[in-house]
Amino acid sequence: MKSLIQLSDQELVNLYLGGDSDAFSTLVLRYKSKLYTSIYLLLKDKYLAEDMFQDVYIRVIDKLKKGLYKEEGKFLPWVMRIAHNMCLDHFRKVKRLPAMKMSDDSDFFEQLDISAPGSDSRMMAAETSTQVREILDMLPDEQREIIILRHYADLTFKEIAALKHISINTALGRMRYGLINLRKTIFDKQVAL
Repeated sequence: MKSLIQLSDQELVNLYLGGDSDAFSTLVLRYKSKLYTSIYLLLKDKYLAEDMFQDVYIRVIDKLKKGLYKEEGKFLPWVMRIAHNMCLDHFRKVKRLPAMKMSDDSDFFEQLDISAPGSDSRMMAAETSTQVREILDMLPDEQREIIILRHYADLTFKEIAALKHISINTALGRMRYGLINLRKTIFDKQVAL
């Protein structure tokens, strides 16, 4: 028999629904980094992101038990859609848009799994990630969200379009303009990445 790590998402979901809680733990670990990073980049608050991450998986469990997950081989996009909608609900609840402030939060880089052999390499990687995050925060929200969903959550443009309820061309356009704006800001500020 295959180990849990080797099983597909659907096989793990089926095992979980059959009572195997380790199967669900495997799913959580499989997508933990992508999901947490995406939530954090949207919320800009470490503690709120941690709470939201847990709330997302509570909602996922609830939806799985109610039979609301339809197998299409797209477990991660389904979970990302839930997370994205919960983040939007949070912003609606507090009646504000995502904050554009930077937090001095070194624990964030642990979530990105940035590692290098030497301390100088780790410092350079952390500084580069900080610079990229600062520049990313300067983008309009629509462009920033598409870049986050594409590069951090690893969603396809088709999945992003479905999640955001926009056309694929709109998602591609926002990505294109976001990247143009990132390059321009990097050039203007003479940031060395």
